[in-house]
Amino acid sequence: MSDVVRSLLVDMPTVDEPAAAAVRLRSDQVLRPGGALQRLDDTAVHIAGWHADREPSIDRPAILVFAADHGVAGAGVSNYPADVTAAMLAAVEAGRATINAFARSIGATLDVVDVGVGAPTGDIRLEAAMNRQRFDTIAGTAIEAVDALAARGVDLLVLGELGIGNTTTAAALPAALIGGEAAVWVGRGTGIDDDGLDRKRTAVGEAVARVDDIDDPLEIMREVGGAELTAMAVACARARHHRIPVVLDGYIATAAVLPLHEAEPDALDHCLAGHVSAEPGHRAVLSHIGKEPLLDLGMRLGEGSGAAAAVPLIRLACAGVVEVATFDEWFGE
Repeated sequence: MSDVVRSLLVDMPTVDEPAAAAVRLRSDQVLRPGGALQRLDDTAVHIAGWHADREPSIDRPAILVFAADHGVAGAGVSNYPADVTAAMLAAVEAGRATINAFARSIGATLDVVDVGVGAPTGDIRLEAAMNRQRFDTIAGTAIEAVDALAARGVDLLVLGELGIGNTTTAAALPAALIGGEAAVWVGRGTGIDDDGLDRKRTAVGEAVARVDDIDDPLEIMREVGGAELTAMAVACARARHHRIPVVLDGYIATAAVLPLHEAEPDALDHCLAGHVSAEPGHRAVLSHIGKEPLLDLGMRLGEGSGAAAAVPLIRLACAGVVEVATFDEWFGE
């Protein structure tokens, strides 16, 4: 397995405890009943710790979307043909997709990176999704994308994806890494019927059986993940080194980073769960990695849309501590 990805899980920055403690103390003293906005206060503390800033704010959020095609899409696991990925990518590039509208509304920049549209990964039922060279190339692309965002001063990162068939690869990752029957992890994705659901469960079961003797979580990511899932995982790990908090999107984005957690349990400490989707496996993966979602709206679009919807809430959380007077400030000591 590539040392590039594994090296990102070594010497990771940790939370700035003094900054987090200072914001925790202030949140306990502001003008409202104790615990009245506990989840928001916890979120502000999280941002403070990763920004190493006692007055946290979200000023330059960014959305980074990776797009790719999947060989397993040919197994009838989606309601849409694989070439729809290219159409979706074109819509984002033209500024006409949902995530474009969300980005404009929340004041976030949006970058979309093609890591395999028109060049599908291997059919995970039969072969590795990516050979080592392609895996390394995708990892390098993701690292460069995050480094560019860091150079622009980005202070919060939403990760999103485009890829017909990627709820199948997303299901294969927890099925292989956590275990259990394929039915636990496989949902209807784009709304497939019962026959399609059976095909999808079979595909995931075959992929998991193929890698049954592999113990390395990162190798499993190469074998049964997708190109855009790998890119999201690497981008997440790279963001940690820039102290950029990451907001996880739905099932696909959360499954994508699961191998990082399995390889290094604290690898996702800088992440917030933006929402929990309608896919049944998503809540189970969130529970496994110890993340409580900020929103629960039954969303299932992808593109980073659910995580983007949580960005104003995270911004509010910071303002609700930093900009509110404490009892001492208002009433005097």
